[in-house]
Amino acid sequence: MAAVTLNRANLVQLQPPVRVPSFDPAAVTAGIVHLGLGGFHRAHMARYTHNLMETHPEALSWGIIGAGLMPADRRMQESLAPQDHLYTLVERDAAGETVSVIGSLAEVVFAGESSAALLDAIDRPEIRIVSLTVTEHGYCLNRSTKRLDPDHPLIRADLAHPERPSSAIGIITEALRRRRAAGATPFTALSCDNIQHNGTVLKDAVLALASLRDKDLAAWIDGNVSFPSTMVDRITPVTAEADVAALAERYGIIDRWPVFAETFTQWVIEDRFPAGRPGWEHVGAQFVGDVAPYEFMKLRLLNASHLAVAGLGRLAGYITIDDAMADPLITRYMTALMGRETGPTLPELPGIALPLYKATLIDRFANPAIKDTVERVNTDAPLNILVDPIRDRLRTGESVDLLALALAAWLRRVRGEDEQGNPIDVKHPLAEQLRVKAIEGGPDPRPLLGMVQLFGDTGTDPRLVEPVRIWLESLYAKGSRETLAEAAGTLGF
Repeated sequence: MAAVTLNRANLVQLQPPVRVPSFDPAAVTAGIVHLGLGGFHRAHMARYTHNLMETHPEALSWGIIGAGLMPADRRMQESLAPQDHLYTLVERDAAGETVSVIGSLAEVVFAGESSAALLDAIDRPEIRIVSLTVTEHGYCLNRSTKRLDPDHPLIRADLAHPERPSSAIGIITEALRRRRAAGATPFTALSCDNIQHNGTVLKDAVLALASLRDKDLAAWIDGNVSFPSTMVDRITPVTAEADVAALAERYGIIDRWPVFAETFTQWVIEDRFPAGRPGWEHVGAQFVGDVAPYEFMKLRLLNASHLAVAGLGRLAGYITIDDAMADPLITRYMTALMGRETGPTLPELPGIALPLYKATLIDRFANPAIKDTVERVNTDAPLNILVDPIRDRLRTGESVDLLALALAAWLRRVRGEDEQGNPIDVKHPLAEQLRVKAIEGGPDPRPLLGMVQLFGDTGTDPRLVEPVRIWLESLYAKGSRETLAEAAGTLGF
């Protein structure tokens, strides 16, 4: 098959089974600005918006301006601009895959060197939602308090040059200041990150930065701006070069930046959009009054399990999550973790079949069509998804043996080398400090657990320190495979 470069003019050359937009992508106009135009957003919110445009013509005014905030995000603009902001989404499960060209992006903006063009875009009155997917690191929080860290380098820079911000929090704060100064209607700020109470976390961070700038601005934001919380879910691995090549060979599409994701997707949103919103409920999103029970379930069962599997899997030498799940010990460990420690921290969830949800997670993680790497999960997943259930278990006097094993694997990994002495590229804002503390402690977890910004007082609780010490000593002395085998025998999973 002769491959063609993806752009609007070449859509007519793409043949089934490739699905092309049923609407004219040139007719899409912006109503949303999204900060952090990575693979997840393009597989999730942009997909929902595309689907809505397919059936509801009025949704064409809800196109998305995608913004990259990091210097490395220049690739985003260089890849998507020549493609007229089109890209390919491949959705996979064990039974096969579907290939769709997504047309919901109206523009792309590179803000990795200057946020001026991005702020001008947000100024447009038709922009009614500013959303973001920047991971927890992008909120510039103190990792123990989950509050804005005024000493974070990005926040210090934003305070020094408030009208030229570079952080996501600084950009939203400055954009709202400009709306207020112009007497314009404020936009809704919509977090799509895997953070518990993400809307509240975003609001608190914006208010904290606004207060450091101008308390009247903070009061105006508090009284006029909506920050709904969301629960988002779709496993979206980093795109591999082999997948890009296969897309051209198999489907005839030359795409500089396609996205590959599982078929499962979920989006639960608090319905608080005073400036208006797309009708995402028509294409599978769920609008609720309180998203907290849904996000709590996902964080405790999916996200905590993901990090536990990725940490142990990396030490055991597995490259992808599905490879790790092919190890019966890891699958049994994940099942026990959900059943005994993370699952019991959940409140009553009327209408949700937890056994089915847990079984679905096992199947999703084991999906051989989704080559999600353990490194991607280890990099993106915040440590708090393990620390928070540990705190809850300790608060009620319950054991944390299984969670302690996951935490010990995390502490072993941040040393920056695997069990064979090969380097591990630890991507974390505190990577160098973590490495130093890990080397200092070795099998003794106390130097790492003593990092207050990560663990607070929990890191010195002997009910956590002791089981983590036992597992960490074993990981150093015997390796991950034997440690898992012994844990299975000791804990009975």
